[in-house]
Amino acid sequence: MAEAFLRQLADDRFEVASAGTEPSRVHPLAMRVMAERGLNLAGQDSKLVDGLLGEHWDVVVTLGDAAKERCPVFPRRTRRLHWSIEDPSRATGQEEERLGAFRRVRDRIETRIRGWLARSPGR
Repeated sequence: MAEAFLRQLADDRFEVASAGTEPSRVHPLAMRVMAERGLNLAGQDSKLVDGLLGEHWDVVVTLGDAAKERCPVFPRRTRRLHWSIEDPSRATGQEEERLGAFRRVRDRIETRIRGWLARSPGR
């Protein structure tokens, strides 16, 4: 979700990639709630963060506390940001309850990205 919002909101100010410490498929409920905002996640895939360590990244953002703890150190100078946002894929209950969790997380991510972009000079 963060990758899609950043691509949409930052235009071409940044090169964007998304990765995880335990990559998996893009969650179907994430796809649904992002489609509500007109964003299609179908082309996104989950990459392992280790595959990005050799590249230069000005900023690395971790979105969950577990990700912050397990995110490796990037060998080049990198600014690290951490946004403590819960993992909606861990939500339980009926589908509407889980969709609600994904919507709340989607909205939090969008708010954080908009705020960060408003303060960030970009490239």
